[in-house]
Amino acid sequence: MHNPHTSWSTPTAALAATGIGGVAMAVAAVTLAADPAGRFLIGLAALGLLVVTALGLRQRPRLAIRDDNSGIVLQRLGGTLDVHRGDLSRVRIVRYPRLGRRVPMLEIDVRPPGSDDDKLIVFGRWDLGTDPSTVFEALNSRGLVPPPR
Repeated sequence: MHNPHTSWSTPTAALAATGIGGVAMAVAAVTLAADPAGRFLIGLAALGLLVVTALGLRQRPRLAIRDDNSGIVLQRLGGTLDVHRGDLSRVRIVRYPRLGRRVPMLEIDVRPPGSDDDKLIVFGRWDLGTDPSTVFEALNSRGLVPPPR
């Protein structure tokens, strides 16, 4: 089990809310017999919420610092990706415009051994359960942020 200060994932309460919302919408879709189009749309939304919940539960913790501070562990849909310090090409905070304001996103460029290309992985507040800047500082304090090229 990872230390909560060295691992980050979508908050359990948020996933519980999406799961409960998905179940409630599924029940609503089943009980709306008079409106087939509404039943379909509500059922589709329920399915979407349940998929988001399942994916969030599957990918826990989303990002973790290895216990010996030698790299990071990323939980992805395809499984776990263990990234050593030397495989980190760049770690930075980028602010993207979203809904009229600029929100921070944590960008991690990983160059797997034997590969010529970097793989970009982007994390937002939903993925990490906290401000991405906080995670960046934790990575930086453990020497996991390579110097700029």
